[in-house]
Amino acid sequence: MSKITAAITGVGGYVPDFVLTNKILETMVDTNDEWITTRTGIKERRILKEEGKGTSFLAIKAAEDLLRKKNLNPKDIDLVIVATATPDMKAASTAAYTATQIGATNAFSYDLEAACSSFLFGMSTASAYIESGRYKKVLLIGADKNSSFINYKDRATCIIFGDGAGAVLFEPNEEGLGLQDEILRSNGEGREFLQATYGGSSYPIKADTFDEGKHYVFQDGKTVFKNAVFNMADVAERILKKNDLTNDDISWLVAHQANKRIIDATANRINLDDSKVMMNIQKYGNTTSATLPLLLNDYESQLKKGDKIIFAAFGGGFTWGSIYLKWAYN
Repeated sequence: MSKITAAITGVGGYVPDFVLTNKILETMVDTNDEWITTRTGIKERRILKEEGKGTSFLAIKAAEDLLRKKNLNPKDIDLVIVATATPDMKAASTAAYTATQIGATNAFSYDLEAACSSFLFGMSTASAYIESGRYKKVLLIGADKNSSFINYKDRATCIIFGDGAGAVLFEPNEEGLGLQDEILRSNGEGREFLQATYGGSSYPIKADTFDEGKHYVFQDGKTVFKNAVFNMADVAERILKKNDLTNDDISWLVAHQANKRIIDATANRINLDDSKVMMNIQKYGNTTSATLPLLLNDYESQLKKGDKIIFAAFGGGFTWGSIYLKWAYN
């Protein structure tokens, strides 16, 4: 009997209609298009503006896109994982609501949170369920409404983040395709440099929280950038060496879209030509958990069965890692 591997067999995506351009940001904060583009590679980002709609709205839309493209009955899904750093609310599961709303009534579901590495870690989790033989269809969604905790007077963060969602379906494969290997890491000493502090159990919301802006995300940009450049590039290089791969073997680099300079540094570390680097940061900015699946959705038509793909991500916590996957369909 052939070994079961976990392969991605379908993708979907969704971004909100409202486009927040660099030109608009120039009217909101002390910045300009050239400054943002030069330092981040971002030209615009999408924002979910409708009152009362959160991460689940984005996740549902991305999942419905996948279901439509795959012509998949949602009742056949065994598990729904929503990778997110911005759940709809505390305690109530965003994934449970998402699964119910898309009709995946036979699935169990839960949220997975590892900041910008959430989807990457979710890939490992979804694959393990498939490889165990216990489940046949696992829907993994990366979704974040980052605008919900961004201070649009803070130039360090408001230029970077956008809202969006992407979804992938994992199924068993007996051709040796799908997830091949992974290197996943974390270091809790880094959490002081990137966090949305208030609203968690250590720092519950108090009367003065909103007046003082403590509910917004905080980022020490220089420290995060330095660690992201080193760690993303390092694990990408290590997973190539671990699997005896050269840059010629690799079809695509799917890197977390936090900053174009970080993506370029990762590609340069493994000597990968720009033509093999997926990039959409200019359109969406950093959508946190959604960057990797949105890349797959945008580039799906260019992917070929057997393509060897390297994923890499870095997020708050700190969390980071790299995954080697073989694409399963044309």
